[in-house]
Amino acid sequence: MSTIGYESWAVDLADVGAIYPFQGWEVVMTIAAVIFWLAWHRIQFVQEGQQMEEARQKAVDHEKVRESIERY
Repeated sequence: MSTIGYESWAVDLADVGAIYPFQGWEVVMTIAAVIFWLAWHRIQFVQEGQQMEEARQKAVDHEKVRESIERY
């Protein structure tokens, strides 16, 4: 299987150029990776914010907090 279009390596390698798969997709893949990275951070930020809000709501009930502390 050839990913660069050469069936044989018996050529002048100075004329070959890049020998890795997905040639020409470097910019597109970098942009996709940055978008994925930013989206992941946004999702994490929102989910952690929801968890913190739930924890804050639970902490408002002082009697429940006191019971939890006394239990331990």
